[in-house]
Amino acid sequence: MGFEVEKVGDVTVVDVRGQLIVGNRQELKQRVLHELDDGARKFVISFENTGYIDSSGLGVLVSLSKKVREHGGDLRLAGLNEDLRTLFELTKLDTLFEIADSRDEALRGF
Repeated sequence: MGFEVEKVGDVTVVDVRGQLIVGNRQELKQRVLHELDDGARKFVISFENTGYIDSSGLGVLVSLSKKVREHGGDLRLAGLNEDLRTLFELTKLDTLFEIADSRDEALRGF
């Protein structure tokens, strides 16, 4: 479980590995906010290696989306499996986030 951060051009990609839950959500938040403070404005959070997001994980994604937008940026999600995509649809969060099928698709969208 953890996060990998890399730059692909001017896009910051955060790869979530394992679950995004109450125990690690602050680490994700701090990593994205650090990049935002350093001037990053385009973000992709990839869930291709994630099978589960709890309510606190959803909350931190909403918070980060708001913060990034306040700074004139864009945060996109990628690689949600079928269960996670259903979760985003049921909670109507699919209307808040641009969700790509893959990390590469999300990067092409910028």
